[in-house]
Amino acid sequence: MEWKTSSLAERPEMRERVLGMASSWPEFVTEDLVGNAHYGRISAEFPEYVLFAEDERGEVVAHAHSVPFALHTEDRGELPARGWDEVLTWAFSDLRRGVRTDTVSAISVVVDPRVQGRGLSALMLSAMRDGARAHGFSEVVAPVRPSAKHLEPHTPIEEYARRVRPDGLPHDPWLRVHARAGAEVHAVAPASMTVSGSLEQWRRWTGLPFDTAGDIEVPGALVPVRCEPERGYAVYVEPNVWMRHAL
Repeated sequence: MEWKTSSLAERPEMRERVLGMASSWPEFVTEDLVGNAHYGRISAEFPEYVLFAEDERGEVVAHAHSVPFALHTEDRGELPARGWDEVLTWAFSDLRRGVRTDTVSAISVVVDPRVQGRGLSALMLSAMRDGARAHGFSEVVAPVRPSAKHLEPHTPIEEYARRVRPDGLPHDPWLRVHARAGAEVHAVAPASMTVSGSLEQWRRWTGLPFDTAGDIEVPGALVPVRCEPERGYAVYVEPNVWMRHAL
């Protein structure tokens, strides 16, 4: 099947359809406060960095969000340990202050569950790289959420990120897509996203009882969620893997 890719800058009328596309994110992942404060702004304030794919019937089947930001500054220079959350904050701070940007960070690649496994994630990643190059950037970075890490929630992320197959490519499927596109594993972002909530919120998000102190394995979570029943809350701190794409 032929997929047609466009940006929201080219076709702003598609914004609602792009943002309304089905996804397979676990519900709790969408409760990150930094993400809630910034993610929806990308399509409004950086429409040229929101790409989407349509099928032959004009249905939106995938989209990719990224943001430009200034990495090579006196007070930054290194990709942040707070990964996804911090790069979003940097990007909108730079926009507000009129800072000259030098790097593009991937924020998400989302494929409609009905068409997953058909190469759309690689297509959108390639389109993101091409778009960054067309805007004059020489590097794309990505705080990657390894797609199979949830199957091993107790494996340290450093160990998981560096695991490779006999052919030298990463063990994880999503890391492998990035590697095939030319990226290299750079570092771990141990606190890339933080989701905190009351026990009642976690019960609603997951359907689990959240009545036991300690680490709780949650479907879709890359690491266990820390539950504190006596204090009435639970916290999830998600690690990601920074990958760098030279363009």
